[in-house]
Amino acid sequence: MSRNLSFPQRAEQSLLKEYRKRIWRPFMKAIRQYELIQPNDRIAVCISGGKDSMLMAKLMQILQRHSEVPFEATYLIMDPGYNEINRRKVESNAKLLGIPYTLFESDIFEIANSQERNPCFLCAKMRRGCLYNKARELGCNKIALGHHFNDVIETTVIGMLYGGQLQGMMPKLHSRNFPGMELIRPLYMVHEEDIIAWKNTHELSFIQCACRFTENCTMCDNGGGGSKRQEIKQLLKRLNRENCKVEQNIFNSIHMLQMDTMPGWKKDGVEHTFLEWY
Repeated sequence: MSRNLSFPQRAEQSLLKEYRKRIWRPFMKAIRQYELIQPNDRIAVCISGGKDSMLMAKLMQILQRHSEVPFEATYLIMDPGYNEINRRKVESNAKLLGIPYTLFESDIFEIANSQERNPCFLCAKMRRGCLYNKARELGCNKIALGHHFNDVIETTVIGMLYGGQLQGMMPKLHSRNFPGMELIRPLYMVHEEDIIAWKNTHELSFIQCACRFTENCTMCDNGGGGSKRQEIKQLLKRLNRENCKVEQNIFNSIHMLQMDTMPGWKKDGVEHTFLEWY
């Protein structure tokens, strides 16, 4: 029976059956637990071209058809200056998966890669600003990004080991620069290994990094090389082999912060100390 289905239908069927427990249920749990979608939301689902955002788009497409909460979704691809091969790959994958998309262009790569210091930070900041702008132009009140469970815990550990701070990644955020706009992360509880397994099941291949110069980039999160995130990925894998609960415990810890044991913290940019209430 499945042989008669189109490729998009087979991809969807696997998410609702074979990967129901590993992907669909965590996706739905995050939607409900963090109240990511409200009635009549208009959501710009942002597709970078990688495996995570493309899967998120497919999940949101399924949810839109079956959700009891009515919402609209626009599937947004921004070309920040891809080379021709990457741009073709992003568009062909969206078409293969049956995702109707709106594409717009920017010159972010040209600007960011002209900077000697922190080009990746500038690139990420500019891309998000462009996505907010385009989403608002299209009448959306939210943008959805493809950060997953592993992004969440890796960000926490990177902040502790390299930033000297205990910092999480929120499942949703109000935009400071675009009033009335929100950012949501529907893959917040979905593990990267399950995303990779789904990708491999359907023999899909995606671009590894939005950066045009990925092959020479050691700072990009997805580029490999010598990035801090890659170091943390390997560290967590080693720890997880010894204790399979390590990653989940890190995730749980940012939901159960014991404030009365913290000597200091920061809220809304203001530093506080336990001496204020001691």
